[in-house]
Amino acid sequence: MTERATAREALALVTDDFRELPHPAGESASDGPLGWSGYDASRARAAARTGEDESVVCGRASVGGTPAVLIAFEFGFLGGSLGERTGDRIETAHRYARANRLPVVSLVATGGSRMQEGMLALTQLQRVARQSALTRAAGLPQIAVLRDPTTGGGWATLGAGADVVLALPGVQVGFAGSRVRPADADPEAYTAEAQLAAGTIDVVVPAGDLREQLGLWLALLTAPSAEPAPVPAALGTADLPATGWDAVLGARAPERPRAGAYLDAYFTRRTTLSGDRCGGTDEGMLCGFGSHDGRTVAYAAQTGTPTRPAGYRTAARLVRLADALSIPVLTLVDTPGAANDAEAERQGAGAAIADLFAAVATARTPLTTLVIGEGGSGGALALAAPGNTWATPDSYFSVIAPELAAAILKRPPGQIRATADQLRVRPQDLVELGAVQGVV
Repeated sequence: MTERATAREALALVTDDFRELPHPAGESASDGPLGWSGYDASRARAAARTGEDESVVCGRASVGGTPAVLIAFEFGFLGGSLGERTGDRIETAHRYARANRLPVVSLVATGGSRMQEGMLALTQLQRVARQSALTRAAGLPQIAVLRDPTTGGGWATLGAGADVVLALPGVQVGFAGSRVRPADADPEAYTAEAQLAAGTIDVVVPAGDLREQLGLWLALLTAPSAEPAPVPAALGTADLPATGWDAVLGARAPERPRAGAYLDAYFTRRTTLSGDRCGGTDEGMLCGFGSHDGRTVAYAAQTGTPTRPAGYRTAARLVRLADALSIPVLTLVDTPGAANDAEAERQGAGAAIADLFAAVATARTPLTTLVIGEGGSGGALALAAPGNTWATPDSYFSVIAPELAAAILKRPPGQIRATADQLRVRPQDLVELGAVQGVV
């Protein structure tokens, strides 16, 4: 597909059975609501050039076997701009989706609001945002696919406001379009790849893989379940540690299985949810949705590194999305603790951890947790499911790392091992204390 593919070409890339929905006729005033001289002629030329009579095409289709409502932008029609008739059609599409319990996919290519309709065009963003909110409240997923370009209000509503955001490689993405941004602005900052690095989109997908990836996302996000995620089997040693310090050393062993191995063993297929939508990512927190024994399970997994604020915010985003879609959540705990450097503090470490605690505490969907390595203090506990946390034999959980506990208590280094025993961090200790439900 070319960068400036038409709406119909974009639809053909992801489905073979698109059926357009009936749409309102819209206003008929000469030259639009503002009486903008030449507006009717501009629309007529755009219609003749594109074969469309408005900047969006809305309909129903099957993507990878999952029925969905599709909203495709026609950039050739006045730059894919949003006007009153655009708002009419998008609202109709969302109403149809809610009435028929269907997910919504937006194939976005727009320059923003339509100049010839002034403030009436700008207020369509509020209208679109309301429809999106109503669809989300109905428990229906929304996925955006960013085409070239995705800028202005279209990016700030249908694009960035979606539950999951996919983008084609190299496309222009940003709130400021190319004609209004500062002259010295770095153009590389307004690309899909830059937005991926900034945590505002989830994945960049080559056009040839889009149908498969979009179909997988739709299949996973439209499979609610009331049953908790089963606890994964332990992949490491089956021997319980003899002492607290042995538990710490076992959890820190380089050869111990990490989150990637657990996710590969647990899921037959999975997708990646990336970024905190606040400008950050954390490679040490793996989030997404996967298929386990034919059921969809959401996952958030620490990888053994200190978790950064963006990681906690991404995990909170994952838990809330899964909760809204009634999908059970599996979390894997493995961190020496939250990142505590100066940059982490500037990025709001405390607020990010608090937000994850709140997301877990208020989730209605069932959560399951397995401690697979280090359970370091509140930075680990924030990801743990109250009343449904389990541990592997090569893990530990502690109020704080034994070395730090000894330092706080002003004990010499020689007292670290004894401190680990006193903290009772072994898996079997945790079961006895009631901190975890069992050792897998």
